[in-house]
Amino acid sequence: MGSAADVQHKGRILVVDDDRLVLATVTHGLLSAGYEVIDADNGDDAILLAREHRPQLALLDIRMEGKSGFDVAETLRDAYRIPFIFLSAFADAATRAQVNALGAMDYLIKPLEVAQIVPAVDAAFARLRGGAHVPAPQAAPLAPSAPAAAPQAEPAPPASPLDDPVPLALGVLMHRHSLTRADALRRLQKLADDQKQPVPAQAERLLAALEELARTAL
Repeated sequence: MGSAADVQHKGRILVVDDDRLVLATVTHGLLSAGYEVIDADNGDDAILLAREHRPQLALLDIRMEGKSGFDVAETLRDAYRIPFIFLSAFADAATRAQVNALGAMDYLIKPLEVAQIVPAVDAAFARLRGGAHVPAPQAAPLAPSAPAAAPQAEPAPPASPLDDPVPLALGVLMHRHSLTRADALRRLQKLADDQKQPVPAQAERLLAALEELARTAL
């Protein structure tokens, strides 16, 4: 878990996903887009962080071990009035019904690139700044949508963070060694310093080594 440095931000977002690679990648992309990000890989931590930091928006994976994204959303809505967007690989009728009942601001279907998520987040903040509140459970049903429908005036990042080796390497380190994002970044920085290389170059080396290890194991 972590947050950006104390600088001017476009808004504060809580990102919750039990897939640490996805979590690291989305967090990196939103930080790069100018948002302050607080991240959690489980529902219990997400609720504690929401209570402490009061984010203006939450991005929630739906299916997680322990508390689901639906459980987290219900608490955010009822206890803290924090609006939320769901990220899910599932678009079945039961999931859609629950998304609508909880009053999500949007419902985005995986797989997604961060360059697609950022415009949806920008659009959500534009609605919130315009006076929109957390939708009531009786709101009109949401259909699963791609974030590309965000206003044209909102520019997407120049390149997808999924093409950046650093967040991918961070996700690998977090997953394999059960590290927080901050600890994974420190470890990657130390590896880069030891090898006298830039951090992106060390991230590329780490990913290449893992790919080679996977090939030799076949």
